[in-house]
Amino acid sequence: MSNTLLQTSIEYLKGVGPQRGELLRKELGIHRYEDLINFFPNRYIDRTHYYKVNELQKTESEVQIIGKIINIKTVEFGKAKKRLVATFVDETGEIELVWFQGHKWIRESLKINIPYVIFGKTAVFGHTISMSHPEMELFTEHEKSLRSAMQPVYPSTETLVNRGISNRVINKMMMQLFVETQAKFAETLPLYLLDELKLIPKNAALFNIHFPKSQDLLSKAQFRLKFEELFFIQLQLITKNLVRKHKIKGHAFNIVGDNFNNFFQNHLPFELTNAQKKVLKEIRNDMGTNAQMNRLLQGDVGSGKTIVALMAMLIALDNGFQSCLMAPTEILANQHFNGLTELATNLNINIKILTGSTKTAQRKIIHEELENGSLHILIGTHALLEDKVKFQNLGLAIIDEQHRFGVEQRSKLWKKNDIPPHVLVMTATPIPRTLAMSLYGDLDISVIDELPPGRKPIQTVHRYDSNRLKVWKFIKDEIAKGRQIYIVYPLIQESETMDYKDLMDGYESISRDFPLPDYSISILHGKMKPAEKDSEMKRFAEGKTNIMVATTVIEVGVNIPNASVMIIESAERFGLSQLHQLRGRVGRGAEQSYCILMTSFKLSNDSKIRLETMCKTNDGFEIAEVDLKLRGPGDIMGKQQSGVLNLQIADLVKDKDILLVARNEALKLLKKDPSMTLPEHQSLRTVFIELSKKKSIWNYIS
Repeated sequence: MSNTLLQTSIEYLKGVGPQRGELLRKELGIHRYEDLINFFPNRYIDRTHYYKVNELQKTESEVQIIGKIINIKTVEFGKAKKRLVATFVDETGEIELVWFQGHKWIRESLKINIPYVIFGKTAVFGHTISMSHPEMELFTEHEKSLRSAMQPVYPSTETLVNRGISNRVINKMMMQLFVETQAKFAETLPLYLLDELKLIPKNAALFNIHFPKSQDLLSKAQFRLKFEELFFIQLQLITKNLVRKHKIKGHAFNIVGDNFNNFFQNHLPFELTNAQKKVLKEIRNDMGTNAQMNRLLQGDVGSGKTIVALMAMLIALDNGFQSCLMAPTEILANQHFNGLTELATNLNINIKILTGSTKTAQRKIIHEELENGSLHILIGTHALLEDKVKFQNLGLAIIDEQHRFGVEQRSKLWKKNDIPPHVLVMTATPIPRTLAMSLYGDLDISVIDELPPGRKPIQTVHRYDSNRLKVWKFIKDEIAKGRQIYIVYPLIQESETMDYKDLMDGYESISRDFPLPDYSISILHGKMKPAEKDSEMKRFAEGKTNIMVATTVIEVGVNIPNASVMIIESAERFGLSQLHQLRGRVGRGAEQSYCILMTSFKLSNDSKIRLETMCKTNDGFEIAEVDLKLRGPGDIMGKQQSGVLNLQIADLVKDKDILLVARNEALKLLKKDPSMTLPEHQSLRTVFIELSKKKSIWNYIS
């Protein structure tokens, strides 16, 4: 059918009108017919079964009953509050129907002694069974309506329910929409794809998602619509990548020269792992072409991303270009600066750092050296984005933990040059493959999936508070061997004062159990001044203290190879990725390292799964998969990107198999017909262009 009818404003649908139209727009984002047709149920209820009142004691779920209302009254309760109560009967007994809102119009609409079908959740108080705000339909209407055995339940809000837009009302709107459109919807996918994947047509899919005739047809409709949604996302992301490679010219770094070769042959602190070599090769190939590199480098904490970053910067330098590395926090920027300066000790290169706390005189020097080209590598925080920071020729921009930067911030870096620099995005947060394909599908992805040689996997155990004496004895034994210990307390913004008290109480009891002069303890928390933090961290790094008691400030911290034990207090209060990041602070040296997760006995089911996962594996990707299942994509990507995946029907956790199929099909199609101009791709191209105009996931810029 023509697209024009679907663009009609929602208030023109029979039964909607201006007031309801406004509510649908505000509460559910439904503006047009098209939005309503793509507003999918989130579950289904079997409406073939009718309960008798005397069967209700046994059930707590939603039920459907046929009966009559025999009287209605208003009951007062609490201070000036009222509820409307109706007595509903069938031949086996009676129940109460209760309304807390909308009394006037409900009272006017109810008919006495006429058969109704009611539907809702029952509650039992003493001997009285009640159902609040039931869905109601006259029995005569119920028999006539377009009803399937499986009744759809749509997402809703409190405001909608209170304003009388119940699930049944949305259901009626949907029926009306199918009447007005005659259930004819344009096919969006090429026919050969429907054949190949045995997908049902668009018409049948939309009808059976809203009015499923059977479980089998519902499953087919869901598969078809989930595939379509993920397929268009992948088409969009892959196209963006192809356009970037063909249209956005980059600098071709053809030379691998003295800086790179000298470092590689004479100053490598250790043999590169095969994973590092593979990643370097991918980066060299990218930078060698005249297309702009846009690569995501994933690697667990301690997998050796910094050395790969330096070697990429040396290639830029060999070709006469500058590089920058941007990190989200000063601690992280300083860590990169120290790490890179140490690696480059014997190389004749100029590396500087620019953060919020860089002094004015130093800034002036940095600005001058950047513009005259004598500064080769600049490390920094958001300070790099200031307009005053001008490069002579920026050839490579490396961004660490990019999900903590907004899109606008990143694009400022690109504009520092006429020709955009090559881009390498690094993250130590392992991203599950499905999420990476959807969020970073337009980036090429490299993974460092092995640790440098000589590293032993960290042993992780879970201990209850009652085992504390044994844990303390273990710590004393480790300190006797000359090792150092982290003890970390949770820090959650909302309860900062309580957390601070926990930390200080913990610090006092640890000081009693590990007294001077045999032991010495450092403390680190958010209320300290930067200079105090630095001096405490320095004392610990130099081995002057044996134990570091800290809040999660050390999550991204300094590399201390001698620290071999990480104790995480109240581990049940941490998320999986945070636990994994904290554990990565130990295991930096050749000695066996340990992570001990301390908890109380009261644990939720999710907490148990998190602790078991940590004890079972050190693999960041496996941990990220479990985290994705527990928390969903929105939480994992943080606030800045949680809106990215407003998927209407697909679910990245449950539907990863469909996502893989969708990505492969999109790759195949674009290889055969990159501009989608073949006759069989006409309708596909039209939909693709329409979707590209929308400000949802479709044109999210990575």
